[in-house]
Amino acid sequence: MPPDEPRPRTAIIDIGSNSVRLVVYQGPARLPAILFNEKVMAGLGRGLAATGAIEPGALRKARTALARFAAIARVMEVEHLRTVATAAVRDASNGAELIDDADRLGLRVEILPGEQEALAAGEGVLSGIPDAGGIVGDLGGGSLELVSVEDGRVGERVSLPLGVLRIAKLREWGPLQFERQVAAMIDGAGWAGRGRDLPFYLVGGSWRALAKLDMALTDYPLPVIHQYALSAARIAELEGIIVPMPRQRLREVAGINSTRAGLLGDAAALLSVVLRRLGATTTVVSSFGLREGLLYGALDAETRAQDPLIVGAREEGRLLGRFPEHGDLLDRWIAPLFPARPADGARLRHAACLLADVGWHANPDFRAERGIETALHGSWVAIDGAGRAVLAQCLATALAGGITTPEPLNRLAPASRLDEAIAWGLAVRVGQRLSGGVAGPLERSRISDDGAAITLHLAPADRALYGEAVEKRHAALAAFLGRTPVLAG
Repeated sequence: MPPDEPRPRTAIIDIGSNSVRLVVYQGPARLPAILFNEKVMAGLGRGLAATGAIEPGALRKARTALARFAAIARVMEVEHLRTVATAAVRDASNGAELIDDADRLGLRVEILPGEQEALAAGEGVLSGIPDAGGIVGDLGGGSLELVSVEDGRVGERVSLPLGVLRIAKLREWGPLQFERQVAAMIDGAGWAGRGRDLPFYLVGGSWRALAKLDMALTDYPLPVIHQYALSAARIAELEGIIVPMPRQRLREVAGINSTRAGLLGDAAALLSVVLRRLGATTTVVSSFGLREGLLYGALDAETRAQDPLIVGAREEGRLLGRFPEHGDLLDRWIAPLFPARPADGARLRHAACLLADVGWHANPDFRAERGIETALHGSWVAIDGAGRAVLAQCLATALAGGITTPEPLNRLAPASRLDEAIAWGLAVRVGQRLSGGVAGPLERSRISDDGAAITLHLAPADRALYGEAVEKRHAALAAFLGRTPVLAG
């Protein structure tokens, strides 16, 4: 699709137990970009445990939010708007009042059963972490969904009345009684011990806030929570840290909003118990959850199978690069220099080639910085912190030619992986300069490594392309790899 051709916009209004949110999307079906994202902390589930009903103040907040979101969707010309409601509306005695309000605004609300909510949470994790294998825990305001994921599929799932807004009441009788109650629910659902030796994937704002807090306390150099890992032992430590820490301090340290900060202790306490009962020792945060799962669940099998990192990188290259089709060809051209690499390394190299032209319009003195910024802080999924560092190193080298490793990349990935990324970047530089960014020269030439020489094979008609700039880049690549540069006809 040409860069100036608009894609249709879709949106989801998610009426949750803690917040009401509108997200507007536009872009490729497998990984659409977020154009607009706004939430209102309505707290619909706050009074459910005590009264069984949504509090009047929470209803007012939700009505106001829905009216605004319906209007925003209209002015943004959203073509497909889906409105869903989860545990609070599903369980509240007066939930129908909010449904009627939404109906008057032209919003048709789907009340998701616990089973469907759990399915969407699991598919959301698979959307952002396609190789996920373990148990997904989606903590909302009114319920906790546990979902088994393996081999790209969602398995068994269960919805438990353990939303973060219900936890304070359950903890009133002390930690031992709280653990017994949570354990009884997990055991009763047949999930005890099912997380042993498996990662536990964290979904939901309160558990993501725990990751933000840990990042702040440990001075983690990359403020991206997707695929951030926390051990069960560290969760227990955070639980102890949160108890004496005032809300204001939580906000100052980690940028957690006041409402979320007030729930953080309950979220940590619940997570510790759940991990112990499931037997899980490792957690991985997912920034994708129910909303992304709803989008993913509507895709056909072929689209689902697409790698979201490659889809996202290709779209970024389409929008920002000079030659959108060049990245795929460039990756194929340099691939013979890097055989027998793990699949993850190959896909990172492919993503780097797709992004290799995104800095062309930046000031030449800052093109490396543009590449690093794109890799580290882009809205990528299916990539962890180390992978982002590898991507950043390749782009920094490809865009500016440097073979040093800037901070904080060396704190995120081992030197061996960064050295390989430098080699990728140097190879990209050869291909880009040789071809001028167009397809023909790359299609008619090839590059090879026999262990002694990096040989550039050019047809006689293309020998004139081997000018001084190409020769220098060829020599730089060969020198880095400990080879001799050779030109062959």
